Amino acid sequence: MIIQVKNLKKTYEGTVPVKVLKNINFGIKKGEFVALMGRSGSGKSTLLHQLGLLDTPTAGEIIIENINLVSLTEKQKSQFRLKKLGYVFQSYALLPELTVLESVFLPLMLDDIPKKEYKEKAADMLINVGLGNKLNHLPQELSGGEQQRIAIARALVNDPLILFADEPTANLDRESSLTVLKLFRKLNQNIGQTIIMVTHEPEDAKYADRIIWLRDGVIEEN
Repeated sequence: MIIQVKNLKKTYEGTVPVKVLKNINFGIKKGEFVALMGRSGSGKSTLLHQLGLLDTPTAGEIIIENINLVSLTEKQKSQFRLKKLGYVFQSYALLPELTVLESVFLPLMLDDIPKKEYKEKAADMLINVGLGNKLNHLPQELSGGEQQRIAIARALVNDPLILFADEPTANLDRESSLTVLKLFRKLNQNIGQTIIMVTHEPEDAKYADRIIWLRDGVIEEN
C-alpha cells in the first residue's frame, strides 16, 4: 500500500464540536486512481485535505512510504508536500502575470533545480497535457479547461508520488471536464500515477479504478 489510513478522526472544535471524520480506515495501492464520493458535507474534501497535509487530523495515522505524516513537524510536512505531493483544485490558482511556462516551472524553482533543467522539464510536461503551443501565453488568454491543464502540469512537474484533485472539473463545461478526466486516466495508465480525486459527479467516477463512498464522516463503501 502506498497510503494507509488508520483510525483517522477530524473534529472542528467550537461551542458545539463538529465531528467531520469518524474513525476512517482504508488503504490505497501504488498506481490506483481512487475517487472519493459522497453527498455535500460527507467529509470527502476534509479527508483529502488530511491526506494531502493541508490540514491536521484530530487523531489517527496517515502512513505514506512507511512514514506517519501526522508525526512530522510543520517544516518536514512542507518539504514532503513540495517533493512528494501534487495538487489540483477547483480554482486554477494561476498568477495572472506569469506565462504558462512560468506557472509550471515555479515549483521547480522553489526546489533549487537548475534553470535550464526546470524550463525543459516544464515545457515537456506542458506538451504532455496538450499545451506545448501555449508556453508564452498568459492564463487569461486561455479557456477554463486549458487553465486547469496548466494547473495539472504544475502539479505533476515535480513527479509527485500522489496527485490529489479536489473537484477538478467543478468549474468546467462538460467537454472540458471530459478532457481533464481523460488526461487523468491517461497519466494513471501510462505512467502509473497514483491519483486521489474528490468528485460529486457520478459520470466522473467511471474514470477511476475504485470509489470510496463517504456518508456523515464514515466510509459507507470502499
